[in-house]
Amino acid sequence: MNLSLSHCFVTVDDPDVGLAFYRDVLGLDVRNDVSAEGFRWVTLSPPSQPDVEIVLVEPHAGHSKEDGDTIAALLAKGSLNAVIFSTDDVDKAFESIQAAGAEVLQEPIDQPYGVRDCAFRDPAGNMIRINQPSG
Repeated sequence: MNLSLSHCFVTVDDPDVGLAFYRDVLGLDVRNDVSAEGFRWVTLSPPSQPDVEIVLVEPHAGHSKEDGDTIAALLAKGSLNAVIFSTDDVDKAFESIQAAGAEVLQEPIDQPYGVRDCAFRDPAGNMIRINQPSG
């Protein structure tokens, strides 16, 4: 069996704000932005990985009101999973993302597990980590 990653999902409270962040601040390419019957399918990819798409979803998309409210509350607390990107120059990435006004959680540091990384929050509160493998 040969598996490869196709899509992953990031919850955002406002697809337009999320789209602007992931496209304009992180530099991802928009693959799809389709609206139909109250549903919006927004996907973006790193330019170096066009076959991997990040889907921006709202908390209530595909969920009951109760479950969507729970997801929205966790999102507001910053309690959902992080997204980790890799780069060949974490310091340059940090400067660019910080200059765009993203909330800094951690400036670039060398980690004991072999990467230099930094961390931000996207506008919805998700943690975004950027790492550069040591070597």
